[in-house]
Amino acid sequence: GVLGSGDFARSLAVRLVRSGFRVVVGSRNPKRKASLFPAAAEVTFQAEAAKKADVIFVAIFREHYSTLCDLADVLVGKILVDVSNNTEINHHKESNAEYLASLFPACTVVKAFNVVSAWTLQSGARDGNKQVLICSNNQEAKRTIAEIAQVMGFTPVDMGCMSSACEIENIPLRLLPAWKIPIFLALGLFLCFFTYNLIRQVIHPYIREQKNKLYKIPIEVVNTTLPCVSYVMLSLVYLPGVLAACSQLYYGTKYRRFPDWLDQWLQHRKQIGLLSFFCAALHAVYSLCLPMRRSHRYLLIETAVKQAMEKKMTVWVEEEVWRMEIYISVGIIALGLLSLLAITSLPSIANSLNWREFSFIQ
Repeated sequence: GVLGSGDFARSLAVRLVRSGFRVVVGSRNPKRKASLFPAAAEVTFQAEAAKKADVIFVAIFREHYSTLCDLADVLVGKILVDVSNNTEINHHKESNAEYLASLFPACTVVKAFNVVSAWTLQSGARDGNKQVLICSNNQEAKRTIAEIAQVMGFTPVDMGCMSSACEIENIPLRLLPAWKIPIFLALGLFLCFFTYNLIRQVIHPYIREQKNKLYKIPIEVVNTTLPCVSYVMLSLVYLPGVLAACSQLYYGTKYRRFPDWLDQWLQHRKQIGLLSFFCAALHAVYSLCLPMRRSHRYLLIETAVKQAMEKKMTVWVEEEVWRMEIYISVGIIALGLLSLLAITSLPSIANSLNWREFSFIQ
């Protein structure tokens, strides 16, 4: 059973029908909403749908839960699956699932499917997150919903009892929680190095020699800043491991808890490493674009004119040529190695490696 006729309810009904379930949809306006659902799904009034189904997905907003109180007698003994989310983190003192359970004490409430989007339900688990987080105080009800999720092509994850519902409801509202500190760290390093390079390449020549080099800011200054940020971020990936090893050697045990700052640092290493690769990749792109600039072409023409006026036949300097060739070659190899590190840090790749293989690559 599905109570509700919104986008999520429609997508849920489509996925259930495709998975071989008999579906009955409860709506306040069944005639008007019937065309929105698959033909195999029966669309009727809420009371009728509640009578016919043993497992009922409550796909309505928390504010409308009280409208179901008239169905309390019909819902006795049913499994109610709360799929709702809030608009803000910890918007209410109790979770939506706990609130639903308080309204229907004679029912078994399960929190599930709230981290799965309507698009994922319609397009299939292969095109979205496959995990379905489930929590409830009733083990048998959790097992039933887990079996339904598996048949639908998802991976059920048992999150424990109903007290976990608040945490599950906050998950879709979080914006890159593990990336905030690494991103602010990268931005801080970028601003520091950018300021230094701006002073060195633009402001200093203007003050000392009255040369206007503002044109360097968009490309050259940024391109000089990116590798600095990249290699500092890369060093910050491996430095906490060294500090952790020193701590274990100092205390003579590996079972002593690390300080909170070091523990947080160790947990953010993957994100810091990926940001290092991102900066390195941008540096490579910026470097390739250096000869495309109009200022570079003007400088080439100016150099050629000076050479012609001085009647120089060649300006070839063997040492500089070799230095640049080796410089670029080493840069390409370094970027390739950093790409390997970045790829192996992705969960899908890391899960296919055993510990020895992962350590060898590191």
